[in-house]
Amino acid sequence: MAVSEWDVVVVGAGIIGCSVARELSRRGARTIVLDARTAGAGATQASAGVLAPYIEAPAEGALQALTVRSLAMYDEFIAGVERDAGTAIEYRRCGTIEVAADAASAARLTALGEWIRSVGVDAEWLEAKAVSRLEASLGRTEGALHVPTHGYVRALQLTAGLLEAARGCGVVFHPGRRVERMTYHDAGRVSVHSGTTSYIADTVVMAAGSWSGTLTSATDVKPVRGQLLQLRWPGPPITRVLWSDSCYVVPWTDGTLLVGATVEDVGFDERVTADGVRRLLEAATTLLPGATDATFLEARVGLRPATPSGLPLVARSSEHPSMVYATGHYRNGVLLAPLTAQLVADLILSQR
Repeated sequence: MAVSEWDVVVVGAGIIGCSVARELSRRGARTIVLDARTAGAGATQASAGVLAPYIEAPAEGALQALTVRSLAMYDEFIAGVERDAGTAIEYRRCGTIEVAADAASAARLTALGEWIRSVGVDAEWLEAKAVSRLEASLGRTEGALHVPTHGYVRALQLTAGLLEAARGCGVVFHPGRRVERMTYHDAGRVSVHSGTTSYIADTVVMAAGSWSGTLTSATDVKPVRGQLLQLRWPGPPITRVLWSDSCYVVPWTDGTLLVGATVEDVGFDERVTADGVRRLLEAATTLLPGATDATFLEARVGLRPATPSGLPLVARSSEHPSMVYATGHYRNGVLLAPLTAQLVADLILSQR
């Protein structure tokens, strides 16, 4: 069996694994990334890349604190990846409009807007006529909450940029390498076995998303299927990320829309289903009546890694100190990527 030695082996080449590998290598760690598939082929390829802490985590707590902190890093994060990769990434802080379908959701969003403003973030409750002036294509609403600092990034463009930027820093990527088992040594090192090769390192970063729990018994991560549609929009440009109780819509600058996403507890079933597509199309046409005339381009699916607490697992293993977890980000892997990379690199290289 061939033996290859590294400082860090990262298992998983999604948005989290690529971000972590780049940051580790930037700080001088000899890093290799192993994945059974190609980079971004798991949950990342079905991510809409929404950057909206006050929608994804509307209540005070750890998740909101993490997402707000990570969003604050995003401008510099994107600029650095674009510089290092020599490529442009579609990234827009265009704002979100979260619509209220009835009086109860209007009351909830009004209160949420007041709280957001109380912590120093711009947020505005819009009456129905004001909503129509901003986004004329929306259907009937009871008003909406506008948060201008939210936005989106094209997740696969970002992953491709991270891949090139990381390679430029010296990271080696080995796609098609399924990790079969790990052996922990008395000297504090670990061997990661894949095919006919053993990768020996001081640290393994488990960033395999929903598959993390299949590779180590110490993680309680389960897959939650999310289906996503891409449509060619026939109407006037939509300029903000739109959100309802049933779906969200992300408008790309090329005139296409992403519509997501289902939440399905179906294990490791990665199929696109007729029912999932139907439900998303119904939700999209309720939010945007003009979507009935949209061109259907594609449906994608990903398995999002969920934890019982709803919080990502970013920590050193108590059983094997050479194992560090960077998994369980559920719907917020793209949003939390820059902060996760910083936290993992601090933990491994600075013991912080």
